[in-house]
Amino acid sequence: MFKYIKIGNNISQFIFLFVVGFFLITTQIFSQEMMREPLLSGNYSYELRDILLSPEDWHPFPTADERKAWTSLPDVTRKAHIRRGEKAIERELPAIPATIYLDWYRSEVKEADWHRVHGPRRSILSDLVIAECIEGKGRFMDAIINTIWAICEETAWYHPAHVGGVGTDRSGKGPVLPIKDKPTIALRSARTASLLAWTIYLLGNQLDHISPIIRERIQQEIEHRTLKPYLERYFRWMFFDFNWNTYCNYHCLSVILLLKQDETRRLDMIHKMLRSLDRFIIPQPSDGSCTEGPSYWNMAGGALFGCLELLHNVTNGNIDIYNEPLIQDIGRFIYRVHINDDYFINISDCRPRVRISGDLVFRYGKRIGDEHLTALGTYTAAKQYSSDPCVSGLDFHELRALFNMSKWLAAEQPAPLVRDVWLDDEEMQMMAARTQEGSSKGLYVAAWGGHNRQHHNHNDVGNFIVYVDGHPIIIDTGPVGYSNKSFSASRYDIWSMQSAYHNLPTISGIMQKDGREFAAKNVSYKSKESSAQLTMDIAGAYPPEANVDKWLRTVRLNRNKNITVTDSYKLAKTVREITLSLMTPCIVTIEKQGHLMLKKVPVETDEIPVTVQLYYDADKLTPTIEKIFDTIEDSEMKSRWSEHLTRIILRAVSPQLRDTFKLRITQ
Repeated sequence: MFKYIKIGNNISQFIFLFVVGFFLITTQIFSQEMMREPLLSGNYSYELRDILLSPEDWHPFPTADERKAWTSLPDVTRKAHIRRGEKAIERELPAIPATIYLDWYRSEVKEADWHRVHGPRRSILSDLVIAECIEGKGRFMDAIINTIWAICEETAWYHPAHVGGVGTDRSGKGPVLPIKDKPTIALRSARTASLLAWTIYLLGNQLDHISPIIRERIQQEIEHRTLKPYLERYFRWMFFDFNWNTYCNYHCLSVILLLKQDETRRLDMIHKMLRSLDRFIIPQPSDGSCTEGPSYWNMAGGALFGCLELLHNVTNGNIDIYNEPLIQDIGRFIYRVHINDDYFINISDCRPRVRISGDLVFRYGKRIGDEHLTALGTYTAAKQYSSDPCVSGLDFHELRALFNMSKWLAAEQPAPLVRDVWLDDEEMQMMAARTQEGSSKGLYVAAWGGHNRQHHNHNDVGNFIVYVDGHPIIIDTGPVGYSNKSFSASRYDIWSMQSAYHNLPTISGIMQKDGREFAAKNVSYKSKESSAQLTMDIAGAYPPEANVDKWLRTVRLNRNKNITVTDSYKLAKTVREITLSLMTPCIVTIEKQGHLMLKKVPVETDEIPVTVQLYYDADKLTPTIEKIFDTIEDSEMKSRWSEHLTRIILRAVSPQLRDTFKLRITQ
């Protein structure tokens, strides 16, 4: 193995061998500590040569030359994609100036600024390639070649924050401009390489007919930016247990499988990938939870499924770990946190409305034999493609969805909407409960314990959310738009990451602290026909200066009745102030002492206004209503909540050493 790796001197050889040894040893340590064996490298490394199809024999989809498959797509899909292609021809390719890298370190800039220049080139190429495959007349080829050439000319295929690799100094003192001779494999660069590899797969003959140099140029760039670095270097994400690992590996695997190269070299890279994927799988929470949140499940659990499907497909089903309980639970997570429509429980940096691939979810459900997962996939795909019968990119999953389109356009399936969920691993400790199985009507509540060192963490131990008739009432706002501050030492200076802007107590102005040690304790869950509740002590989520010995929070759903939140606390000494924050997208009216009315303003024209009553202890608490957007600017947050975002602050009238506060929410 690693026949093609060249080590320049004794020092670099030592470093390399140390990294390799660490990689192998720690994988075994993880498996011993967590009583899990490596599912991929442990079972398939030695037989890989015998079961892996060659690039010549692997034919996952029809190419553009195989006209029948493309002309057999639904007429509405073919016409829609051709219209997309025609629009793409007219679009200008945005420039990517050096200053967009420099600005990332100069001031607080939004990640969206980068996507406005980087993303369109990729979406333009995807739309052009699919349109050409469908129409087959060569009308889109010149635009395809120009877009390929522009992407190949880019100095880097990755985000400014990833210059020099993940973990680059973000203070502005480290490297801030990419160097073409020092490529990094990161999220967007892996996806770009995959996009170009699928372009060659689908349109290779057409490109060669115009000029073989186009294919050669793509292969040169992918070799330099992806294949050679993947084989010869170890990137930090290869050891990660979150989305970078699976997402980068998913797109790199497509490239490795699609491009022709020496077979031993190809096997070396796949061996390496199996070990890397095991490093994702082994430490996963026992309940399959994605601690990054449902929106990141697409890039974590969903991308893991992509890797497993590629491996399953290219080995004629010989690589198959779908019977493993952990792999099954990683899939089930996505329907367990589904609230209604496209609303999901948005822990960590997750947005409340999540776009998932219905086709992917359906196929995952089929692989593991889970009817709830297939139902969510069918529901999502039918809804998604009824309004827009097109796929949104060019990779293995999107092509699979494209050739399944006739099924989704004819599908109709209600979402599963499970009644009770309990994710008990200490990484999550999440309860979710609704009034009735299979229905969004009535009350829905979710609450979680866990700790404050999640991936994409917010300081939110003990947070809860409430939906009524499928509409958000008491919410987790989600993050503000990502900027260069989001993953820096100043992360918790951002208001949306702080516990005071979650549905949590603040004690003498002291909020929860970030870190693994700041966690819930004594977490217990109960569920029965008439109720479900989660109880936990969240005192440990606060630093010592908060002087809180115990803060027992109980979140309870009394089905067909109400939701109650009870906080019983004990302090080490008297404090000057205690407040309870509640975040809501509703218009809040103080009806009388002890009674607030929350009215959810319709966003869609066909929505019916939802009115909810919130009762609190009038003799202990007094309310203040704070309109968030009066003082805080963030265009993404404003768009998300239609500029109706309010913080209710319930302030203790006379803070005691011991006391109990109770909230009651009814329709």
